Amino acid sequence: MSSLTVQDVTKSFGATTVLAGIDLHVPAGSLTALLGASGCGKTTLLRLVAGFEDADSGTVTLGDRVVAGAGRSVPARRRGIGFVPQEGGLFPHLSVAANVTFGLPRRSRRDPRTVADLLALVGLDAALADRSPHQLSGGQQQRVALARALAPRPSLVLLDEPFSSLDAGLREETRQAVAGALRAAGATAVLVTHDQAEALSMADQVAVMRGGRLVQRADPQTLYRRPGDLDIAAFVGDAVVLDADVRDGVAHCALGDVPLERTTPEGRARVLLRPEQLRLQRPGRGGPVARVRSVDFYGHDARVLLDLPAGLTVAARLDGSELPADGDQVAISVVGAALTFPAPAATPVPAAAPVPAGRPGA
Repeated sequence: MSSLTVQDVTKSFGATTVLAGIDLHVPAGSLTALLGASGCGKTTLLRLVAGFEDADSGTVTLGDRVVAGAGRSVPARRRGIGFVPQEGGLFPHLSVAANVTFGLPRRSRRDPRTVADLLALVGLDAALADRSPHQLSGGQQQRVALARALAPRPSLVLLDEPFSSLDAGLREETRQAVAGALRAAGATAVLVTHDQAEALSMADQVAVMRGGRLVQRADPQTLYRRPGDLDIAAFVGDAVVLDADVRDGVAHCALGDVPLERTTPEGRARVLLRPEQLRLQRPGRGGPVARVRSVDFYGHDARVLLDLPAGLTVAARLDGSELPADGDQVAISVVGAALTFPAPAATPVPAAAPVPAGRPGA
């Protein structure tokens, strides 16, 4: 295994800048998720690391070996990188065993223990070795693709949205198996995804990309609890964002007086709360009263949309056992502290146009 270091990498296609000065370090033996909306540059960055594309500038280093930049570019086949594409990319005419051992020396291919060990590593039975890819489920195919990527003991494994084509239940099962296999192999890995839950649950660190730039890199808990800005906050989870007036370390907002997590200058600000921080009670026993607009039930929990008197709508995340009904009046209280962010600059009021001479004024 090797660490990955990307320094000041840029890439443009024609007049369009796709990556603008990316700096990223992935420690050896860890999993980093590149998280961002479609078109933010995360897959392009993965392809540059893999050697499928060349950067315009910057360097890519595996361990202490520069594989791109500084006047050189090591071909993809010589970088010692395993790659798992979205659809697995298995060879349909080869068996599972032949797919898994495709990149190994012939001597290793002939040893049945090699295939059995690799399949066991990704949580698959050795009895599947003689099957064709089309005889496997989507989740099994992705695990075989990972086994193939891990077989040569690469210094780095790259995964490009490998669970995007799976249904919800299979996606959760497969990503847990993949995460376990990567940990068991001690592999260094980079996962590209636009699924926030996937990134937060699997990764040791999450690198958020936006508009070709890396805007925040942090462990999952820090990213969720202390996002760098409101756009990141809204992207990595549901957010309750309210205008507030900060005085004496307290935010006065539509949900009442809310304590702040960090020292904030007094005056106008915007506060961030997470929906699970909101609690609902009978009117008269909590804070401001709201009307329940709708309840989205998910089994283990539910999202409740609430209309406040000021015309604002906020969302609460509640346990799924006791829920209000549409139209109920409830009181809202807040648990924990809020994060603050600068208030948007006020829009300047345009000056009144001069009244032309000879025309009566208003």
